[in-house]
Amino acid sequence: MSIKVSAVSKIYNTQKVLSNISFSADKGQIIGFLGPNGAGKSTMMKILTGFIKPNEGEVFVDEIDVLQNTIEAKRIIGYLPEHNPLYKDMYVREYLQFQASIYKVDKSQIENCIKKVGLKAEAHKKIHQLSKGYQQRVGLAAAILHNPTVLILDEPTTGLDPNQLVEIRELIKELGKEKTVLFSTHIMQEVEAVCDRVIIIKKGEILVDKKLSELQNKQQQIIEVTFNVSVDKKIFSQFQYLLSTINITENTWQLTFNSEEDMRSKIFDFAQENNLKILGLTAQTKNLETLFREVTS
Repeated sequence: MSIKVSAVSKIYNTQKVLSNISFSADKGQIIGFLGPNGAGKSTMMKILTGFIKPNEGEVFVDEIDVLQNTIEAKRIIGYLPEHNPLYKDMYVREYLQFQASIYKVDKSQIENCIKKVGLKAEAHKKIHQLSKGYQQRVGLAAAILHNPTVLILDEPTTGLDPNQLVEIRELIKELGKEKTVLFSTHIMQEVEAVCDRVIIIKKGEILVDKKLSELQNKQQQIIEVTFNVSVDKKIFSQFQYLLSTINITENTWQLTFNSEEDMRSKIFDFAQENNLKILGLTAQTKNLETLFREVTS
């Protein structure tokens, strides 16, 4: 097991940022670590990488106790923080040579990492001359330079343009074949494109911890329908597969179904049978984004 977090809590002054968090991850997993701002994501990542200590709990990376053997643990962890700390007056290769000397890594690895993250055309420049997206690539190169077994990436795609996003996505997927990758993002499409598993936290507590395939297999239809008159909620009891009803406005309802069958035709039949006219109807599949809003709002 590459990562094991047991009953971790963290308090700043009187504010409890993490509350009894537990999860584990195996080699070869790519995990999307999601939550609204202030949920505790960055704090958990800093604890995992040994930069701060929790008030309670245990953290192991490849069976190394991060709290007791921080330096040893850091040797097998690659970390890209949310605010990428770079020495911007250094040249790209110079900075990576400096990082290589810290980890006692053979400098032949530098060119390999530059190629992997797509920095070859920019490697002769000083870091401050690079765009934000390319500076992210420098940080990612530094994170993988010592060939860590665990990668912790906090908002790794910040500042990347659409083409760069695709390239970094592919790199993360490739790295995830042989490493454990935990990364946070606010872009749900990133998670759906890259991750095997999703952990959603809010106010320091885990609300969802599931394989992405499980969430996708349980996709639901959300249909918003506006009738010409107001109706009573009880009228919807005749629907099969109906999970919930929400009255948006006087004549508009949000109906959630758990069915592979397209329920829009059923709603048209329902309206006709009950002498109702449909003034508007929109449908969407319940995906990761709607799940995220549902559990964190």
